[in-house]
Amino acid sequence: MIDAFLTEGLSDVEEAVRAAVEAEITPRFRRLSEDEVDEKRGPHDLVTDADRLAEKHLTASLTALLPGSVVVGEESVHADPAVYDALRGDAPVWVVDPVDGTREFVRGDAGFCTLVALAHHGELLASWTYAPVADEMAVAVRGRGARLNGAPLRSGSPERGAPLRVAMSNPDFSSPEEKRLLRGLTGPGVETRPCGSAGLEYLRVARGELEATAFSWEYAWDHAAGLLLVTEAGGHQTTVAGQPFRIAGGNALPFTAARDEATAHRLLALLG
Repeated sequence: MIDAFLTEGLSDVEEAVRAAVEAEITPRFRRLSEDEVDEKRGPHDLVTDADRLAEKHLTASLTALLPGSVVVGEESVHADPAVYDALRGDAPVWVVDPVDGTREFVRGDAGFCTLVALAHHGELLASWTYAPVADEMAVAVRGRGARLNGAPLRSGSPERGAPLRVAMSNPDFSSPEEKRLLRGLTGPGVETRPCGSAGLEYLRVARGELEATAFSWEYAWDHAAGLLLVTEAGGHQTTVAGQPFRIAGGNALPFTAARDEATAHRLLALLG
């Protein structure tokens, strides 16, 4: 069933993503009122009506496209943490971040996107990264490559001797041990900055505009779509334990996604 869907249903998912964004996100961009914005776990963790309603819209449309599938979305897990367990179950899972970069969205900044990935038994099968302001849709399918607005997407390799540009977790939101590891990226030849929307940072790696990411949190909705996108664009991802990132959790942190395997191993050496 899933194989047939990956052959015939990909464009339907793209249409569903665009429809949810058009219905629930775009009309609220730069038009949010105070009562449409809430804090979840503090002032740095925001949620809006656009997040909630877009996830509800995607949950209905995606499960209708693939009967028997379930959704693990950022907002549904916040309401009921047990929803996350579906990533370890037998049903196909849609991993959804309705507004990745909510802080940017609330500020009226264009740096946000909508992320959807399809996984089964912990394996990523396909992903969609949609940046609506730029009208950029990146699609990746396991073993079949990555495309941006229909054109092949390749991460390439960094120019020899060029600084290593890395988007990284904000140390203020990391554990003491994770901060210690992330400090390894502050040496010569490395240019770091705090990440914005994780999905857009992965897209920058996949298109060769950024060498790597280094993240110290593992929520699947932030990473699933981007990790498959980078991998299918020719990049490489790994945790500090030298193992691939597992979307169901339990990873050694931090982890990296990079333009090529050599760059990923260079990051690991710095983090170690």
